[in-house]
Amino acid sequence: MESTLGLEIIEVVEQAAIASARWMGKGDKNTADEVAVEAMRERMNRIHMRGRIVIGEGERDDAPMLYIGEEVGICTQPNAKDYCNPDELLEIDIAVDPCEGTNLCAYGQPGSMAVLAISEKGGLFHAPDFYMKKLAAPAAAKGKVDIRKSATENLKILSECLDRAIDELVVVVMKRDRHTELITEIREAGARVRLISDGDVSAAISCGFAGTNTHALMGIGAAPEGVISAAAMRCLGGHFQGQLIYDPEVVKTGLIGESKESNIARLKEMGITDPDKVYEAEELASGQTVLFAACGITSGTLMQGVRFFHGGARTQSLVISSQSQTARFVDTIHMPEKPKTIQLH
Repeated sequence: MESTLGLEIIEVVEQAAIASARWMGKGDKNTADEVAVEAMRERMNRIHMRGRIVIGEGERDDAPMLYIGEEVGICTQPNAKDYCNPDELLEIDIAVDPCEGTNLCAYGQPGSMAVLAISEKGGLFHAPDFYMKKLAAPAAAKGKVDIRKSATENLKILSECLDRAIDELVVVVMKRDRHTELITEIREAGARVRLISDGDVSAAISCGFAGTNTHALMGIGAAPEGVISAAAMRCLGGHFQGQLIYDPEVVKTGLIGESKESNIARLKEMGITDPDKVYEAEELASGQTVLFAACGITSGTLMQGVRFFHGGARTQSLVISSQSQTARFVDTIHMPEKPKTIQLH
């Protein structure tokens, strides 16, 4: 899968990032998202595969979709039988977020990126458009910290695993009313909190790299993005756990579904019989082969954002593979027109 799709999925996220970056700072998150969706769809439909979107744009944002169940790739086209051999057909599941952090892009803030994860058919958890309690941590703490423990307990474990004093630890938390008590507990335990307005996929992945000054992600965010984060962290060997949150009273900012009871019923319809189950990264991204790709739209902890120059653009992407056990940073100069200059820095 990596040798067949590796370069092409980089181009998918690059094209989405470039399209969205043209709307950076214009205050229009829906258009920034829409153009990223269309660019991502157009490029995926030129890949020799039969792909199925299992996690797409959330209904939560009332934004354009690469909708769940949508088929993409050359081999999904009406005349596919003319040039796709069924015996050699690569069937994959795809989780996408064409513009992760739409507000970040719209207002020119750090950390927006185009992301996707792929695996063979059945290899990615079909997360409902609910919320998810998440815990991400470096590989040294994998299997030692636990989402069922308190923040205080997990910080003590992290301190031991990373050989750092608690006051040297930085925990990323989304700035939401539901996290007021969590933030207070982290600070009282002695650790430092970095609040973010959006974009917890980047924060989760940053835990997998030394030198990012991000030692944990805690709190509740969107469940679909949790699966994408889990795919990346599984490839990196980092710690990631998720637990679905189906009670609107817990989320505080609104949740699809009118009540806790109706949400539980919806989960049962999806085959989720234990709504309180804690999922490990290997369960959320269970495929034999998992690939994750991201391209910076605005500059963040891991990647530079899109930089335009006369006649072209420069992007920085990250591709992580469970197959080759690699994390590659890819720097690309795009020259759709004959440039007068090529930007190197």
